Amino acid sequence: MENIKFYDVAIIGAGGVGLSAAMYAARLGLKTLVLGTRHGSELSIGGVITTTDVVENYPGFIKLTGREIAKKIEDHARSYKLVTIKEEKATGVKKQKSYFIVKTEKSEYKSKSLIFATGTKLRELPETVKGSEKFKKKGINYCALCDGPLYKNKIVSIVGGSDSAAKDALVLARHAKKVYIIYRGKQIHPEPVNFEKIKANKKIEIINNTDIIGIKGDKFVEEIVLDKPYKGSKTIKLSAVFVAIGHIPLSELAKKLGVKTNKANEIKINHIDSSTNIKGVFAAGDVTDKPFKQLITGVAEGCTASYSAYKYINKNIV
Repeated sequence: MENIKFYDVAIIGAGGVGLSAAMYAARLGLKTLVLGTRHGSELSIGGVITTTDVVENYPGFIKLTGREIAKKIEDHARSYKLVTIKEEKATGVKKQKSYFIVKTEKSEYKSKSLIFATGTKLRELPETVKGSEKFKKKGINYCALCDGPLYKNKIVSIVGGSDSAAKDALVLARHAKKVYIIYRGKQIHPEPVNFEKIKANKKIEIINNTDIIGIKGDKFVEEIVLDKPYKGSKTIKLSAVFVAIGHIPLSELAKKLGVKTNKANEIKINHIDSSTNIKGVFAAGDVTDKPFKQLITGVAEGCTASYSAYKYINKNIV
């Protein structure tokens, strides 16, 4: 145990929220560790915002890409000498006396406090959709920004009715000749400004009150099957199915520590100070039970969590 590095605060998750928390913790004089991986993991440096094409609702920047804003936040965090960012995935956390032990695949770290900023992972098409397993990475996609260019002048669909689905449809319309938005509800519900853009785009067609129940093809996606007819047919010929049906909170590590979650597996926090039911443990961003989830709100929660960790540490010096 003597060789384990000791930090004031360990932040699990290196998206925009975790990195913002790190920046603020360093400003408060806390020796800060951030854990997250850049590739091949649900926890990635930069976070979900890196899959967003255009960000227009972050104060101070009229318009920039998700990758650009993630890089700015990362650079800001790295500018503080008190911040150490490790490209390692946290695999275990336990409380020991008045501090915490965080295990990764490579090492172990001690910390006086913890902040969970683990975010979410994309919800996949359910197995009840025939072909959903067969066509993974063969026409079923989860990142319009990443994979949209592969379908130039093709017909594609996006499943979902959220603002994310609408923005993905707009990205896809730059490349595809036709984009179907397929939503099981009465009407898609993006931000009004994006809804207007959808309605103005002649390439995009909305199919409401409809579910995809099957995906067909030989080696790649060639056709989708609907649960009810659209324009006289239950099938649509196309080349790709993009999915934007929500996210799943990455709270399992916190739950193993004893942190309480709600029915949706979101970490329950005090909405004033970002604290959890365990002293010294805080949470911020999309993994929490805050109802309104945006980068701007998550960043604020991250800074609040760091300030609360600072107050906790000053009352609980190891």
